[in-house]
Amino acid sequence: MSASWKQLLFQILVLVSCRRINTKTPGPTPPPLVPITSLPTDERSASLQGESHTEKVELLNPVNLSLACTWTGNQNKLPNITGFWRKDGDEVENSQVTVQLEGDQYKLKRVFSIVSEESLGSYSCVFGSEEAKIEFVLAAPQIGEVRDKPIVSYVGDSGVIACKMEETKPKPITWNWYKANGTDKEQIFAVAEPLRYEIKNEERKTKLVVHNLTKADGGLYYCGAVYAISTTMSHVELKVISFQEPLKPFIAIVIEVIVLVAAILLYERCQSKKDYTAGNGTIDQTNTMTQGENNEPEESSSVRQRKI
Repeated sequence: MSASWKQLLFQILVLVSCRRINTKTPGPTPPPLVPITSLPTDERSASLQGESHTEKVELLNPVNLSLACTWTGNQNKLPNITGFWRKDGDEVENSQVTVQLEGDQYKLKRVFSIVSEESLGSYSCVFGSEEAKIEFVLAAPQIGEVRDKPIVSYVGDSGVIACKMEETKPKPITWNWYKANGTDKEQIFAVAEPLRYEIKNEERKTKLVVHNLTKADGGLYYCGAVYAISTTMSHVELKVISFQEPLKPFIAIVIEVIVLVAAILLYERCQSKKDYTAGNGTIDQTNTMTQGENNEPEESSSVRQRKI
């Protein structure tokens, strides 16, 4: 065999071996990350004349948020001071800058990429050595209506739990329901258990219906208003009791009344016996005195007879 044929055979063997190595099906390609530059932009600003100020910011969607702070300064009015930013109490890395006094004001500005629920929270601009601070609290719209008292239902009945977003707040994308399981929350899927759960969503309102209640169904339930940036939670307590349980206070009152009446009757009976005994003693004493008085004339007449 010539050298050219040997070389061609060698190349064929190499190609076959490479094809065998690459016969594995590749895994799914991870979705590309959304570049920060593609996010919409928004700006919030606040001015401070004293030492501290808090500004609440509601967000619905991921955004590149520009936060701007203006401080009028104190009596010193230094030509420049140090400014920096904090996130949830921790200093943001590489955020310290020198802030110049311009028009009797200090201005500090920074852009933050708010892309998920973890990005929400407290953002603070700090001037000088803790001389002044403006805090921006970033959050999704909160559920204002909170029920303090539990909802009471009976074993075997259906329990209805409701949540509502205020009319002035933006409508959520949808609603989710969860049940507390220790320290965790388990999402309720009505589709998976249609005979047990029923969820009714109406824009700013949602209802969870739990059918054929048992004692185990009692506990905390969480309704979640879902927005693109985060899910806002509120909780409601469901208390499941038996039909006999509401009668327990009434039964206790009846027992107390029966005991009280029995005690009164016993007291009156004892008192009547004492009065009867005291009355008999008085009658006997009177009879004795009467007999004594009747005997006195007889004794006197006998004495007279002896004298004669």
